[in-house]
Amino acid sequence: MAGRYGWKLTDELTNKMSEEHENQAGEHKQAAEGAATRSGFVALIGPTNAGKSTLLNRLVGAKVSIVSHKVQTTRAIVRGIAIHDRTQIVFMDTPGIFKPRRRLDRAMVTSAWGGAKDADFIMLLIDSERGLRGDIEQILEGLKDVRQPKLLVLNKIDQVRPEELLKLAAAANEKIAFERTFMVSATTGSGCDDLMDYVANALPEGPWYYPEDQISDLPMRQLAAEITREKLFLRLHQELPYSSHVETEKWEERKDGSVRIEQVIYVERDSQKKIALGKDGEAIKAISMASRKELSEILEQPVHLFLFVKVRENWGDDPARFREMGLDFPH
Repeated sequence: MAGRYGWKLTDELTNKMSEEHENQAGEHKQAAEGAATRSGFVALIGPTNAGKSTLLNRLVGAKVSIVSHKVQTTRAIVRGIAIHDRTQIVFMDTPGIFKPRRRLDRAMVTSAWGGAKDADFIMLLIDSERGLRGDIEQILEGLKDVRQPKLLVLNKIDQVRPEELLKLAAAANEKIAFERTFMVSATTGSGCDDLMDYVANALPEGPWYYPEDQISDLPMRQLAAEITREKLFLRLHQELPYSSHVETEKWEERKDGSVRIEQVIYVERDSQKKIALGKDGEAIKAISMASRKELSEILEQPVHLFLFVKVRENWGDDPARFREMGLDFPH
C-alpha cells in the first residue's frame, strides 16, 4: 500500500527502469496539455556528511533518505522523485565517498560511483565549512573520468562568509569543468529553487518514468528499516559504532487496518547489544517509539513495531546482509 507520501511497495530496488515503468509512464497524463515533458536521473555524490540526504529530502519535499549527524548513514542508492514544472527529476542519493577500510565501506563506495555513472547529471555536493579538505580531493580526481555533465553545489552557505564561498567555488572549478555552480542551504532551502529550475530545463525531453504521486522506489520494508536505523543513530550516536544493521523480518497487514512489523537490530558484540537495549530496556523502547510514530505517519495506519537485538559476529562479511541493504558484496 502507499500512504500520503506516495511510497511504492516493491520487492527490491531496481538499478534500471523496467519496461513496466516505461509503459506506466506513457499512461501518465502530460504535465500540461500539448506540452512536452522532461525526465532524467541526477546523482548526488560527495564526501560523507556533506548534506546529501538532507538536500534530497528538501528537493523531493518529503522524507526519503536517512538523515543523521553521524557520517556514512546512507549505505545504498536511494532514489527520490521530484516534479518541477513539466520535468520529473529522479535524484539518486548515493553513499558518501570516502577512503574505504572495511568490506562494507568498499561496497558503499562502489555503489556511489556506480550511481554516478548511470545518471544524466552529476551533482557534487561540498560542505562549504569543510571546503576541499578530506576526501573531496579524491572525489574530484575520480570525476575526471566521468563523462556526464557535472554541477557543483556548495552546501551550508549560511555558515560561511560570501568571500570564502567565492574562493571555494573558484578552487573547485579549477580542478573540474563544472557546467554551473550553485550555492544552497539544504536546511533552510535557500538557493534550492534556482537549482531545481536549472536541472528541470537541462534534462532531456521524454516521458516520466514514475507515476506522478510517487516520490521514491525504495521498498517499504527497507524504508521501515532505514527509519529505525536513523532513530538508532540519533539515540546512540556516541556509544554505538557503525557495526549495526537493521532488517525488517516480518510485515503483517492486520484485519483491523493496522500493520505488525518485526525488525532485528544486528550488532557484532554482546557489549553492543547491551548498549542498544539500554538500562532496563530504556534505549530500545525510545528507539521503537520514535520509529513507530514516524512509520504511522508515513503509512497512515496504526503500527505495532517489535524490535529485537541480535549479536551476529562479523555480519559485515555476510553477503546476505549486503543484499538486504541493496549493495553488491565485494570479494
